Amino acid sequence: MALVFRSIEESQPGPKLAGLFSEYWPAYRKWWAREGYSARPTYRECFRALKQHMPEIFPLYEEVVELVGGSDSQARFLSFYCPPKYLSGCSQAIWRGDTPFLVRNYDYHPRTFDAAILKTEWAGRRVVGMSDGVLGLLDGINDAGLVVSLTFGGRTQVGLGFGVPLILRYVLQFCETRDEAVAALARIPCHMSYNVTVLDSKGRYATVYMAPDREAVITDQPVATNHQAAVEWSSHARFTATVERERFLLQRLTLHSESESRFLDTFLRPPLYSTAFNAGFGTLYTAVYRISDIKLSLLWPGASWELPINGFTESTRSIQLPVSDK
Repeated sequence: MALVFRSIEESQPGPKLAGLFSEYWPAYRKWWAREGYSARPTYRECFRALKQHMPEIFPLYEEVVELVGGSDSQARFLSFYCPPKYLSGCSQAIWRGDTPFLVRNYDYHPRTFDAAILKTEWAGRRVVGMSDGVLGLLDGINDAGLVVSLTFGGRTQVGLGFGVPLILRYVLQFCETRDEAVAALARIPCHMSYNVTVLDSKGRYATVYMAPDREAVITDQPVATNHQAAVEWSSHARFTATVERERFLLQRLTLHSESESRFLDTFLRPPLYSTAFNAGFGTLYTAVYRISDIKLSLLWPGASWELPINGFTESTRSIQLPVSDK
């Protein structure tokens, strides 16, 4: 199947963002309400949670809610507060050479994916990243050279907290350094377990293990796959080969002397690259975030796309996904 990616630039929330939301809202609503509307927090509960934990983002949230229609269900969805469960695969690593960068594979189902790269200047901060639910981000970089990216943490526990894509958006809107980002990630409650890797303009990095039922753990790990300190969901770990992928990446970073291009090429081949699209864990894109020139590069087998924060242009790319092997 072909997957069409779009790059969209709109400094402030406006018709382009509203159009993107309108296009995906039927699918968003179906997913968000699949357990019934009563299973999701009320608007008042969402309001209070946002005001308590991310008050700086609240004016932006209200503006976007009004822009897309302002219904009760839209407002609750866009708060990202206590959404339904969602799982992904993903591998990510920090290249720690003279010009550090973050590279990640995003493994998910192609039919539940925005496939939109947004460049925004909300609250005076320029951000480029991969959209999720319009307000959220799967990964991104801001004009201070701060990069964040997520992987699923390999645990089934669900609790009171926010969907991690909104937390990443918050970090990129209001943080500039690794320490600021780590403090925010450790403070804001997350509804499931995720690993968030941070890299700043000075090459400082960290990976934060977020969870709904215990305090966040801050590590100096340059690699994250789909478990945290130890495997806690064995069947998921076997299916996604999370331990094998982590070992593979650590070996490439510590035991092998490889060029940047050779290291990047490993993300486009097994065991990091997955064609399990029917099972919801196929690699939809490889993202490379370079802090030296504040640029996103998207990679696929046989294709690439450069999206610098300065010189960002609107375009589309049609990517033919390989035949699924699972």
